[in-house]
Amino acid sequence: MLLKFLAAFLLVLGFATAEDPYRFFDWNVTYGDIYPLGVRQQGILINGQFPGPEIYSVTNDNLIINVHNSLPEPFLISWNGVQQRRNSYQDGVYGTTCPIPPGKNFTYTLQVKDQIGSFYYFPSLAFHKAAGGFGAIKILSRPRIPVPFPDPAGDYSILIGDWYKTDHKILKGILDRGHRLPFPDGIIINGRGPNGTYFTFDQGKTYRLRISNVGLQNSLNFRIQGHKLKLVEVEGTHTIQTTHDSLDIHVGQSYSVLVTADQAPQDYYIAVSTRFTSQVLTSTAVFHYSNSARQVSGPIPAGPTTQTGWSLSQALSIRYVSSHPIQFNPKDTNLTASGPRPNPQGSYHYGLVNVSRTIKLESSAAQVSGKQRYAVNSVSFILADTPLKLADYFKIGGVFKVGSISDNPTGQKMYLDTSVMGADFRAFVEIVFQNHENILQSWHLDGYAFWVVGMDGGKWTPASRNQYNLRDAVSRSTTQVYPKSWTAIYIALDNVGMWNLRSEFWARQYLGQQFYLRVYSPVESARDEYPIPRNALLCGRAAGRSTRP
Repeated sequence: MLLKFLAAFLLVLGFATAEDPYRFFDWNVTYGDIYPLGVRQQGILINGQFPGPEIYSVTNDNLIINVHNSLPEPFLISWNGVQQRRNSYQDGVYGTTCPIPPGKNFTYTLQVKDQIGSFYYFPSLAFHKAAGGFGAIKILSRPRIPVPFPDPAGDYSILIGDWYKTDHKILKGILDRGHRLPFPDGIIINGRGPNGTYFTFDQGKTYRLRISNVGLQNSLNFRIQGHKLKLVEVEGTHTIQTTHDSLDIHVGQSYSVLVTADQAPQDYYIAVSTRFTSQVLTSTAVFHYSNSARQVSGPIPAGPTTQTGWSLSQALSIRYVSSHPIQFNPKDTNLTASGPRPNPQGSYHYGLVNVSRTIKLESSAAQVSGKQRYAVNSVSFILADTPLKLADYFKIGGVFKVGSISDNPTGQKMYLDTSVMGADFRAFVEIVFQNHENILQSWHLDGYAFWVVGMDGGKWTPASRNQYNLRDAVSRSTTQVYPKSWTAIYIALDNVGMWNLRSEFWARQYLGQQFYLRVYSPVESARDEYPIPRNALLCGRAAGRSTRP
């Protein structure tokens, strides 16, 4: 095993600076019995664990993760929010990476370049996400970069999500036959049902909780009985510190909060419940004082249910902290808040850059050939026989066509295609997500963090730009779009590669609500993008070819 790790080390030595540390992980992926809601199920375990092991790292660390696939089917892991700078080959989705065959292994080489914050990993193929295989990722700031709050007494990762008692293969079969999934059976917290998880706190001390919604479809509200949540970070961005009784965390999103154990020494409920659903699912964990005099008791604290306006107001209140002159406000606090480096935006401010292109994306649901499908701008994505990034690198024709999805809604009847949108390296673009449906949606873009500049009800028009936040919008990789509403984001396309833009509602993603953004530089220089990894798996029409010496 040591020899494998040393080989992986040499593989990436040329692509990372000498002072950046290496962290090595060796994972075995298997099926095993799990009981998240009290019923035995077949779950995906990593090194026998459900959820999987936590990845602990520091800005710019190189992560060498050797994944052994001991499942009887192909497998891939993706890294939600890790930007894979210049390296989309490591993204771990089928558009960029060949699956790991059964009984084989693959070594991911990731660098958490210029990132901090709270993220997670998950299995991206088939419907594996409904079986587990997910875990937390922590990226800490480098010691010389100050953090805008004192070191907490502890740092807990909390993975929340909706869950089915039904086997993931049966759920996949329901989708493959063209049907919608039923409502989930419950909510899990770190892989367990009601009161199955507890966290210990010393009275009077403050702790950091990193909360990620790793579920399949439902927005969740998080709260702690008798305690306040101070928001400090959202998917790699330190925020202006605001205090909340509860937080809405939508599918695919991650938040960090500070909680002080400042109440009477006893046990309290941590409550998580579904939002915007007619049937409300609730689960609990235990907030345990180390000197507790009483077990958890009393009613579970109630949370909001279907109030869209409350959630929208909270979302608009989440802003990031910067000392840039355009953003300075004496009333703001923590203006020395750090990023991964002293000036995380470089020499510009997003609100002063001219947008070179506007992309408007509309979601839709319809039947195609008698089966349920979901689409973006009328195109429902289907997998190609070869990962798109490999087809692009080897110049294999006929796998995909750049421009197979329009920049704007077409009004066409839904159809199937391997949709790829072209984009220029270093362009600065505006994307508008328009939601005409009655459900809340959640969208994620691999390879990037973007600024969420606006969201509101109704239909977006150019006049909607008058209400954009061009001063201190939060930067993140996953954003919600409320029912019958729109959300607008700005992105600096500074990361060459093939990047998945998808619905985080996993049944919708599986049935076509995704596409790939090909950010291209005609120079094709190693300065802009790393060459294909020597150990890249080759499949489909790329099988039998050579990577590089």
